[in-house]
Amino acid sequence: KKRKLHAAAALAIGMAGDERHALLDTKALSRSVSHARDELHSFRSWLRWMCVDQSNAWTASLSWCVFVLFAIVVPCLSHFLLACSDCDNKLSRPYDAVVQLSLSSVATLSFLCLSRFVSKYGLRRFLFFDKLCDESETVRRGYTEQLNRSLKILFIFVLPCFAAESAYKIWWYTSGSTSIPFLGNAVVSDTVACILELCSWLYRTVVFFLVCVLFRLICCLQILRLQDFAQVFQVDSDVESVLREHLRIRRHLRIISHRYRAFILWALIIITASQFTSLLMTTRSNADVSILKAGELALCSVSLLAGLLILLRSATRITHKAQAVTCLAAKWHVCATIDSFDSAEAETPIMRGASNQVFPVNSDGFSDNEDVGDEEDELDNTKLVPSYAYSTISFQKRQALVTYFENNRAGITVYGFMLDRTSLHTIFGIELSLVLWLLGKTIGIS
Repeated sequence: KKRKLHAAAALAIGMAGDERHALLDTKALSRSVSHARDELHSFRSWLRWMCVDQSNAWTASLSWCVFVLFAIVVPCLSHFLLACSDCDNKLSRPYDAVVQLSLSSVATLSFLCLSRFVSKYGLRRFLFFDKLCDESETVRRGYTEQLNRSLKILFIFVLPCFAAESAYKIWWYTSGSTSIPFLGNAVVSDTVACILELCSWLYRTVVFFLVCVLFRLICCLQILRLQDFAQVFQVDSDVESVLREHLRIRRHLRIISHRYRAFILWALIIITASQFTSLLMTTRSNADVSILKAGELALCSVSLLAGLLILLRSATRITHKAQAVTCLAAKWHVCATIDSFDSAEAETPIMRGASNQVFPVNSDGFSDNEDVGDEEDELDNTKLVPSYAYSTISFQKRQALVTYFENNRAGITVYGFMLDRTSLHTIFGIELSLVLWLLGKTIGIS
């Protein structure tokens, strides 16, 4: 009888444990499976309105049809049918081919990459929302705020350029630049053509900026994780847990690099080729660079360069934050070593007298912090690490961890090349050399 009671009790405990694990798994899964009112609900709605949602077969087909129409068909018709070869010279568009080809190229690249991301990983997995269940509340809240800001940032870049493009197109069509009344009425034809061209321009720039802003959003998540990771040096942590968390962050950075490396490389190539072609055409001896003729070209260049700067700035920022972990770990190791030696000396106080100090110690601990402002954070700061943070870690373990950080620098890479500030300086130097060479060939700058 006692055996039966023990067996029944064990069975009840086992069932309770299974129910508890099932509840925990359900709670974790609830953040991984997308549902109608999750964090991405409003974001999916915006994607649907922008005709880039590919969550099912119907929206994917619609997305591809809209892409072919606005990224290929309308630009070709605009360039070949509305070239205005017999209109007034001031209404000609000598740089229209460069503008249309540049925008269509980056839009095609962006759309293909976005389609691959969504179809292969899904939007929730691509944006790492399925991993948020393992993060702290600070990271989850900060990432959700960044997601809500992403569309605002997108339209901050797109809307001013679209307003300028709309003003130019309306002026161009109202000036009687077209002579093909394909709908029977010249006014109706010009109105339809103007709307189609504006929709095409808006669609191509939105798709390009969308992929750039999504990359920025993913980088913001990793920065939040790195800032949260920096807290392990402020508490009593063991080396193994620190190493495991850093390896997890490095793995996610490698995943981001592999997903975006082709887009970053081809975007850099396409935009560089577009800028050099524009420079070559505008520096010819007979080139007309008035605002009415070259304004659209300048607007296209500004839009493309803004998107490229979003990519490069996000990549270099996260690389800088990831490499700042090495400095933080080295400072943590130094503070621990100093404290251990001071503790070994017979009750020797840490703060020496003013007469024995080589460098003065500031008694006001807040004045320097006020001067710094928001330039310092948990990763990059000049504060000493408190002594309780390393009370149980030996010198050898700390030294091994610092050596690991020094020899395993994390960051965003493009086919093995780290995108940091040194890489940006190299890219800038190469492109500046090409610009000076091109200007030397066209207008004689040496």
